[in-house]
Amino acid sequence: MVSVDIGGTFTDIVIIENKNVGYYKVPTTPKNPEIGVINGLKKYLNGKRIDEFLHATTIATNSLLGQYGLELPKVALLTTYGFKDIIEIGRQNRPELYNLNFHRPRVLVPGNLRYEVNERTDVNGEIIESVKESEIKNIAERMLEKNVESVAVCYLHSYKNPDNEILTKNIIGKRFKNVSISSEISPEPREYERMSTTVVNAALSPVISNYVRNLELSIKDFGDFDIKIMSNAGGLIFSNEASEKPVNIIESGPAAGVIAASEFAKIIGINNVISFDMGGTTAKAGTVLNGNFEITSEYEVGGLSHHGRIIKGSGYPVRFPFIDLSEVSAGGGTVIWRDSAGGLNIGPWSAGSDPGPVCYNRGGRYPTITDSNLVLGIIGDKMSGSDFKLRRDLSLKALSKLGNPYEIAEDAVRLAILEMARGIRLVTVERGLDPSDFTLFGFGGAGPQFAVRIAEELGIKRVIIPPAPGVFSALGLAYSDMRYEARKSYPEDLEHDFDALKNKLMVKLKNPGFIMYADCRYHGQGSELTVPVNEINRDKIIHDFENLHYKTFGFRLDRPVDIVTIRVFAVEKREKPRINIEKGSKMFFVNRKLYINGSWVWIKVYSRNSLIEGENIPGPCVIEEDGSSTFIPENWNAHTGKNNEIVVVR
Repeated sequence: MVSVDIGGTFTDIVIIENKNVGYYKVPTTPKNPEIGVINGLKKYLNGKRIDEFLHATTIATNSLLGQYGLELPKVALLTTYGFKDIIEIGRQNRPELYNLNFHRPRVLVPGNLRYEVNERTDVNGEIIESVKESEIKNIAERMLEKNVESVAVCYLHSYKNPDNEILTKNIIGKRFKNVSISSEISPEPREYERMSTTVVNAALSPVISNYVRNLELSIKDFGDFDIKIMSNAGGLIFSNEASEKPVNIIESGPAAGVIAASEFAKIIGINNVISFDMGGTTAKAGTVLNGNFEITSEYEVGGLSHHGRIIKGSGYPVRFPFIDLSEVSAGGGTVIWRDSAGGLNIGPWSAGSDPGPVCYNRGGRYPTITDSNLVLGIIGDKMSGSDFKLRRDLSLKALSKLGNPYEIAEDAVRLAILEMARGIRLVTVERGLDPSDFTLFGFGGAGPQFAVRIAEELGIKRVIIPPAPGVFSALGLAYSDMRYEARKSYPEDLEHDFDALKNKLMVKLKNPGFIMYADCRYHGQGSELTVPVNEINRDKIIHDFENLHYKTFGFRLDRPVDIVTIRVFAVEKREKPRINIEKGSKMFFVNRKLYINGSWVWIKVYSRNSLIEGENIPGPCVIEEDGSSTFIPENWNAHTGKNNEIVVVR
């Protein structure tokens, strides 16, 4: 089995064979990501065959952001007469009210590629005017003349009756390979969000289908297998589904980290988990409550964020299931700087990997969080698992430009901790959850350096550092299940409609179990809350919604409750690999100076591979391994668990 997680800087490869695990990092080749994958597989497989290939990727997000030279295709839009400018008008959100130079994200479909169709369906799903084949054929010819590559179709009220959209697709599909219709992509009310989701899908469809095709061709010589890709909703889907509905995989990479934490938590018997994934540019947080991760139904891709909150109107709304995540600009490469008033700041800029932090000695000029941890002694000058040396002298020189380098480093680290704690509060406190009731899972290359101190800030009493934290997301793919989703808006007969959705999903998976949700709101409200459905009973669903509303907002309303959309996830369990765990026999450590609270102290630095199960390790200390380092502060104690996890308790 091979798991591959393609990030912006590195491609993580995990190879599991006969319960033995090998994990590797190779440079990502952004313009052709499959090349980096092939380079890694050729180097580390040693001619062995692959029986299963699991994948997570950021290519969808990078394409929308225009990163690494990835260009979106020319997209056209067909919509109901009188509604062609909805995609540009949007919701009139003003992300930066007082910024006179603010620019909205580029419109994915220019005005000359928006076509109005004389058709109409009313709010009850009755077709007032059917589409005319001659009109659609005429539009198709005009699109061909303009070299359109992909088509989005979004008609009014098609979530109630999709017939006009289906007929349009059948006509256009004879001339265009990539056609996305809103009744298949996002069959929900709110015409702008539905249209935006369909247009995003149409824009990504050629990019993702070409990528999947190239990847399949590149790795076909390694074995006979289907590629399975991590979806936003926290499950694996087959590659053909990703090609047809690329909105499925916009947040593929970050979702894999939450699933990894969720599945590993089950192995070690923990119910409530906060997933904390910190890399070189950002830190991401999600929650797992009673073994289940939280799902949200809307996301704004390619937009801006403010302390982890998505700024409405700064990106492209997508109505699709996503794992509920917050993301803050705090990573190892986050730049430290002073503003015009002399105040110390971190981010949102990142040094990335090229040139990277100053200590990499690749031309970086601005000090980063990694430089701070280096001069403080939290990480050593030699990167674990390699001969690459970090230049502490260069970090000191860069930090000195801002003041006393050690004081600046400590202050910058404190700012980073506060920023990351703020991101965790967004998915706990602001969801009515107490973070002290959770165990914090810290992973990613930089996550273990900060996890315990963030727990201290939030009142969390236990932290878990899983095995191979630097590639934990890729490892988590091996423990993921197949997961598909279907939905229906304004259900009339709950039992019948839930059964219809289940039957629709049975075609995709052989023997799935089902998880059900309902998006509910008080009559007259403008947004919904997603309620888990354990029993198909309208009164029970409404009761659960009112309890959730009170828990979230602190009040109830004396109004009827609308069940706007019902959702079903089909989950097919995969056989999870059993991995051999190597146990240490004699703990190995060296001594190193650490700068804490304004003074230097000597600490022990342990090699993780040498740790003995159950042996107590008091802080302050550092535990080093390939790809990461774990910092244990004073008043905390660590030990290794049965599954090679580091357990840190106060």
